[in-house]
Amino acid sequence: MNRIGKLNWAFAGGHIPFASTGEEPMFNSHDKIAILNTAEEEAEIEIFIFYENSAPVGSYSLKVKAQRLRKVRFNDLIDPEAIQLERKFSCYLRSSLPVVVQFSRMDTGQAANAVMGTIAFPAD
Repeated sequence: MNRIGKLNWAFAGGHIPFASTGEEPMFNSHDKIAILNTAEEEAEIEIFIFYENSAPVGSYSLKVKAQRLRKVRFNDLIDPEAIQLERKFSCYLRSSLPVVVQFSRMDTGQAANAVMGTIAFPAD
């Protein structure tokens, strides 16, 4: 199978609301990325978080198995530092192999839930 995607990805519109309604953890407000690895090797991923008024945080390291999809909630990224709720952030992702990255958000702060998704920016 062909490798598809890019090595570097970014998105600028991160924000995890503090408030959530509904059953946990399924309906916790969150931002999430989906990473598709079509290669026959495992992809090593580094994630860096940028805030408006402080130094970048990272790297958060994870792996995506060969020819697999991995979904990662930013709420679950805690090492080296938990993502701060109610604070705008941006993300830069660097991969050892070409991958495809999609960004999505679930905001359940009100009873009427909202979900949105978009492709991240392929930076290389």
